[in-house]
Amino acid sequence: MTDSSVQLTPEEIKKYDITVVPLSITIDGKTYIDGVDLTRSKFVELMNESEALPKTSQPPIGRFVETIKNLTADGSKVIGIFLAKALSGTVDAARQAAEIAGKSDDVYIIDSELTDRAEGFQVLKAAQDAQAGKNVDEIIEDVNKIIETQKLRMMVVNLDNLIKGGRLGALSGKIATLLNIRIELHMPKGNLEVAKKGRGKKFSRAFDERVLADIEANKDKIKEVGISYVDTPESMNELAEKIKSINPEINVLVRQTSPIIATHAGNGAYAILYYTEQ
Repeated sequence: MTDSSVQLTPEEIKKYDITVVPLSITIDGKTYIDGVDLTRSKFVELMNESEALPKTSQPPIGRFVETIKNLTADGSKVIGIFLAKALSGTVDAARQAAEIAGKSDDVYIIDSELTDRAEGFQVLKAAQDAQAGKNVDEIIEDVNKIIETQKLRMMVVNLDNLIKGGRLGALSGKIATLLNIRIELHMPKGNLEVAKKGRGKKFSRAFDERVLADIEANKDKIKEVGISYVDTPESMNELAEKIKSINPEINVLVRQTSPIIATHAGNGAYAILYYTEQ
């Protein structure tokens, strides 16, 4: 079980029988269920047209309770992997729902400490382990190994949404916008941090080069890379080709990110996510 900020393909969800509990997005007073009545591409259109910054909401406790009851009805145990607590209260809502459903002993909740494809790597590993017959302790151990070495490297090129959302102070936000400032974000141990600040496209190119250099240095220990973006598919596919030139055996998934991330990151933002196998 996971949430809709995760980056998974429809084929992966079906193949591994993954349950995705959707978050909600409110745009100019109208509420949508993520992935149910709002696609990722449509969200970007509506975000750009909206008067105010869209608001995201964690899944209602009731939806979690119902989902947990359904999944455990046949005696199954459930592993729930959710986006970082620093980004959303979803993981705590899932824990509360397990208690309300009377299934605390059968539901194991994990804070992925990230989101998007990094969360997806953990979900896929857990699902693959489950299909292979591993027990809960073995599955959780494998997921924690991924968490220990996972990395998110994110580039935010337009600070408008971060400013509107109160993530930057009003004054610093105005100055940053005037100077064409871009920021690089990391999430060590699940905490969102500004790693670097710089100006313009030159800063973004240097960011790409740093990430590619890290992938090059670990090319034999990286099997999967996720590239997620708000609205720049062409340049992201070019970036994927650069990664494949480092090691053709690395599987690179390039996909549009969820509304949960896009609403804060804004236009032009993108992230590169990967982990090293120990």
